[in-house]
Amino acid sequence: MTAPLPFRFTASMPGLNRPASRWRDEIRRIEDLGFSSVSVSDHFTGGWAMDPLVAMTVAAEATSHLRVLGMVFCNDFRHPVLLHKSMANLDVFSGGRVEIGLGAGWMRDDHDAAGLPFDPPGVRVDRLAEAIEVITGLFGAEPVDFAGKHYRITDLDGLPKPVQRPHPPLLVGGGSRRVLELAGRTADIVGINPRLAPDVDPLSAVAEMSPERMDRKVGWARSAAREAGRDPAGLEFQLRMFDVRVTHRGEEHRSTSSHAALASPEVLAASPAVLHGSVDECVDRLLAIRERYGINYLHLGGNLDAAAPIVARLAGR
Repeated sequence: MTAPLPFRFTASMPGLNRPASRWRDEIRRIEDLGFSSVSVSDHFTGGWAMDPLVAMTVAAEATSHLRVLGMVFCNDFRHPVLLHKSMANLDVFSGGRVEIGLGAGWMRDDHDAAGLPFDPPGVRVDRLAEAIEVITGLFGAEPVDFAGKHYRITDLDGLPKPVQRPHPPLLVGGGSRRVLELAGRTADIVGINPRLAPDVDPLSAVAEMSPERMDRKVGWARSAAREAGRDPAGLEFQLRMFDVRVTHRGEEHRSTSSHAALASPEVLAASPAVLHGSVDECVDRLLAIRERYGINYLHLGGNLDAAAPIVARLAGR
C-alpha cells in the first residue's frame, strides 16, 4: 500500500488593512508557525484589495522558505502567456517557492465590475483547459505552438525556465465532475471544493461536502488521472475547512466561513470540511480524513490560533 503524502498546511495572507511592515511581520509569523505556504485569492469586488502577483512577490521576499500560492488565479483575468511569465520569474526570484492555482472563475460580480463577459461554465472550463496546456507547455524545454479555440501561441519559448522542474506545482480545484477530472489529468494538486456559484447558499455548500460526495469528488480526479496514464497516488489533495473550532489550553479558537455560518449542527457534524474538538481530536480526525480521501494539504481557516497547534503536530508527518 502506498504511503500517504505528508501533511502540508496553507494560511491566507492577511489583508491590506494594516501597515505594510505589520503585514510582512504577519507573513513571517505564518512561516515561523510551520505552514508550508501562504495563499492569496484573486478578486476585484467585495472590498478585495490585494493583487495576488504583487502580494506573492512581497511575501516571498519577506520570508526564506515559505511557499507562495495563488489560490486561485481566475483564468479570465490573465492571458496564460502573461501568467506564465510572472510565475516563471517569481519561481526564479524566490528560489523555487511558487505554487500556481488556476480556476475558471465563479464570481460574476468580478466579471461584471471589470466589464468582462461571464461565459457559461462549459466555455470557461474549456478556456481553463487550454490555458493549462499553454502554461505547462511554456515551462517546458521547447518553444510552444498551440492553436485552440481560445488561445493561439506561435513558436514561443517560455523564459525564464523555472527552478522547480518540470514546473511549479499546479493546483486546479473545483466542485464539478468536469473540473475535477481536468485536475486529475493535468494538476499536481487537486482542490476539493463545493460547487461555487452565486446561487449556492451556505447550507448547500457545506452539505455538498458530505462524506459520500467527497468520495465521489476524489474518485473523479483519481479515475481521470489513471485514464491519462498518471499515478493517482502522486496527486496531492487540498481541502479548506469551512468551520474550525479547536480547544487548546482551555480556550476555544474558532474560524467560520460564510459557507458554514448558516449550516445546521447536523450538517456540520457530518462534513469532512469541518473540524471541531480538542487538538488531539482534531489531529485524529485529520489523520482519518487523509486515510479515507488522501487529503494532505489543508487550509484551517483564518484564525492562526486555531490552526497553529494542529500545524505543530502534523506538518510534515
